[in-house]
Amino acid sequence: MKSVFITFDQAYYERIIALLDRLSCRGFTYLDKVQGRGSKTGEPHFGSHAWPSMNSAIITIVDDAKVDSLLDALHKMDLQTEQLGLRAFVWNIERSI
Repeated sequence: MKSVFITFDQAYYERIIALLDRLSCRGFTYLDKVQGRGSKTGEPHFGSHAWPSMNSAIITIVDDAKVDSLLDALHKMDLQTEQLGLRAFVWNIERSI
């Protein structure tokens, strides 16, 4: 199992949920408002007067076999609208209850 942490501009929400449904990634935790700034490119998302946009985040645990399909689809989504900002990170899940 892998944990996939996805951070994204709030405009992506419906598309990411639809993608998770399409890939049968049922369980996830959604964080509505998160602030941040990309490490290399992109506008800050601080929810302030100067930087009004906000990010959201989803963490999901998926089977190893689904990780590449999920990351490929997310990368394609990001390339279509790079200025919005979308990143995904993968960790190994050692144990769960």
